[in-house]
Amino acid sequence: QVQLVESGGGLVQAGGSLRLSCAASGRTFSSYHTGWFRQAPGKSREFVAAINDGGGNTYYADSVKGRFTISRDNAKNTLYLQMNSLKPEDTAVYYCAADIRPPARLVGGHADYWGQGTQVTVSS
Repeated sequence: QVQLVESGGGLVQAGGSLRLSCAASGRTFSSYHTGWFRQAPGKSREFVAAINDGGGNTYYADSVKGRFTISRDNAKNTLYLQMNSLKPEDTAVYYCAADIRPPARLVGGHADYWGQGTQVTVSS
C-alpha cells in the first residue's frame, strides 16, 4: 500500500504558475506509475498527466499539453506537477494517484491509490 499527500495548491492569477507536489510513503514508490487528476465543481474527475515508474515516459491530457509538466524524484518519493500559463478553467481540486499496473490504466482514469487533493484556483 502507498499513502499520498498533495501540497502546493493555492490562488494564482491567470497566466501564472504553480508547482504541486505529492509525497508518497509506504511501499516502494519507484514501483508505481503515478499521475495527476483534477475535479472542478459540478464536473467529473478528469485525467491530467501520468508518468511511468522510472520517469522516462509521460502522458498528458490535450487540455494541458505544452503548459503542464509532470515529473518525479524516486529518491525523494515525490511526484510533481509544474503548471504554467494557468487559465481560469484549470481551477479544480488536484489529486495525485498511483497504480502498479501499466500507465494506460491511469490515462483511462483509474488508480488504486489516491491522495486527498489540493485546491488550485486561477482568477481571471
